Amino acid sequence: MQAVVCHGPQDYRLEELPVPTPGPGEALVRVQAVGICASDLKCYHGAAKFWGDESRPAWAETEVVPGHEFVGEVAEIDDEAARRWGVQVGDRVVAEQIVPCGQCRYCLRGDYHMCGPHVMFGFKRATPGAMAEYMVFPANARVHRVDPSIPPQHAAFAEPLACSLHAVERAGIRFGDTVVVAGCGPIGLGMVAGARAKSPAHVVALDAVPAKLELARRCGADVVVNIAEEDVLEVVRGLTDGEGADVYIEGTGHPSAVGQGLNLLRKRGTYVEYSVFKEAVSVDWSIISDDKELDVLGAHLGAYTWPAAIAMIESGVLPLDDICSHQLPVSRFQEGLDLVSDSSRSVKVSLIPDGRPQA
Repeated sequence: MQAVVCHGPQDYRLEELPVPTPGPGEALVRVQAVGICASDLKCYHGAAKFWGDESRPAWAETEVVPGHEFVGEVAEIDDEAARRWGVQVGDRVVAEQIVPCGQCRYCLRGDYHMCGPHVMFGFKRATPGAMAEYMVFPANARVHRVDPSIPPQHAAFAEPLACSLHAVERAGIRFGDTVVVAGCGPIGLGMVAGARAKSPAHVVALDAVPAKLELARRCGADVVVNIAEEDVLEVVRGLTDGEGADVYIEGTGHPSAVGQGLNLLRKRGTYVEYSVFKEAVSVDWSIISDDKELDVLGAHLGAYTWPAAIAMIESGVLPLDDICSHQLPVSRFQEGLDLVSDSSRSVKVSLIPDGRPQA
């Protein structure tokens, strides 16, 4: 089969690999679409988060097929796996990006998304990803069925949307809140939709690309701010009697958005950080402590939010034809990575195995 293989930063190659063989309790899945995530791009460019630095070892491995947001069709499955997941040959399925061990302290406490070994599709040799024609779901994968009638690139959006919804859950949004979402890429748009579903007073979306701000409106933002043209602080204070936002959710991955969020929040507001940064970020911690006594929370992956994300996609409430802006054959993966790096030209870029219909 044709597959993309990571040999290290900026060394991804299109190769011919044998179709993998599933073991007992596993499933062979025919890939229908795989999204390119911003974290895929950062891994490609060699971010320390993935390849290590003087203070941490490398987490990503070489000789791995990338791709952790995907959808496919069950091609082969044994009785054990079929019973465990409630799926059979021909079903449309997604799997959560993490493959938890089920035995570490985090898994045993229900925090499977923080699993100690932290094996994820597309970054470890044990779990090759979906930039290929076929992949294997191991026995401890978390699998969900998806409506086969929706376009595959829409179904593959379940992964980023589940992540967005987890960030929203972490924020603890209440009626009457003013919520600011920084960034209207795939993750940010999902955050906007999730925040709107919590029924706050305002959902404010920030970006510098007018087309993405329009998408944010369609996802539920009642206020959009072009950060290149407007004073964000003035807008937010105008909405909140000068107090500041109740909640700020960061989804840009840009260092400037961190300080921006701290300044936009009211006293005792909530800051949620979701992004993966290419480099370390510095801020004035006095704002967090002495100035405002903020709650600062992290968010990672999409624990327990996959069913809600899939239901939202299947409901048709999101403008997914426009969010899923580009579908390319796997052989053009480099073009896909370049598109993701230019946020003015794309929103969500997906790869479709060569020769498959591009719905």
